[in-house]
Parts: sequence; C-alpha cells; structure tokens
Amino acid sequence: MAEPTPFDGAKLALLLDDDLLAILRDDTPGLPYAGYWDLPGGGREGDEGPLECALRECHEELGLHVSDTSVIWRKAFHEDGCLKWFFVAKLPPATAAEVVFGDEGQRWSLMSITEFLAHPKAIPSFQNRLRGYLEGEACDPP
Repeated sequence: MAEPTPFDGAKLALLLDDDLLAILRDDTPGLPYAGYWDLPGGGREGDEGPLECALRECHEELGLHVSDTSVIWRKAFHEDGCLKWFFVAKLPPATAAEVVFGDEGQRWSLMSITEFLAHPKAIPSFQNRLRGYLEGEACDPP
C-alpha cells in the first residue's frame, strides 16, 4: 500500500461579505512571491491537522480567533509532492476591526473578492483555489 502524501501547510481565505482579508508579503529578495498579496496560513507545526494549522497561522498573522464552525469549504491540493490545504471561512464584516497585524508581511488589507481575483500581484494558485470555491467546486470531507 502506498504511503499517504504528507500534509505540510494550509491557507485560509477569510470572506467578510464581498470582501477578503489579504496580507501583502514582505519584499525580501529570494522570498517566493515577494511583494504579492497572500492569504493567512503557512507551514504545519508538529502533528497538527490542516484546519488547526490554518487557524493557528491566522491568529499569529492577524490576531483573529476564527472558529472552526466559520469554515465553510475545504480542499486539499497536491503541490511539490505534498498536500496543501485551502479553507474558506465566512466572518461578519466587523471582524476587520479586530485585526491585530503580526510581524509577517508589510500590511493587511480588506479588498473585494473581485479585486483579489484580478490583481496582477496576488499569488496565482490562491486566486485559482478561491475561484474554485466560488464556482462551486466540491469540497473535501473534514
């Protein structure tokens, strides 16, 4: 029997009505997608699960405690020999006032979903994954 593909990271799209919380990545030379718009998330720590990883990263990067019950969509993607998870959560618009920006990235912004999807400096794979959710792509079981 084949070994399962290891999971190594997760991202979380935070939807506040028609807007999305995005993080402008640092512009450090050599950083993948330096200066691009990103979503909260990152690498797995220890033996945490995919959703646990995404929620922890969201708290570290934006100071937000997102409930797992706010997560409405999840999908695993194979990339570079690993599984990367992508989650979508719906939150009230007032959540933006609760953001406490961490030390990763240049700044955060609330931008329209349409703007993020069309932005030339948004990470393309995350644009595609968000587009998949919006187009009704089936989600994976928890």
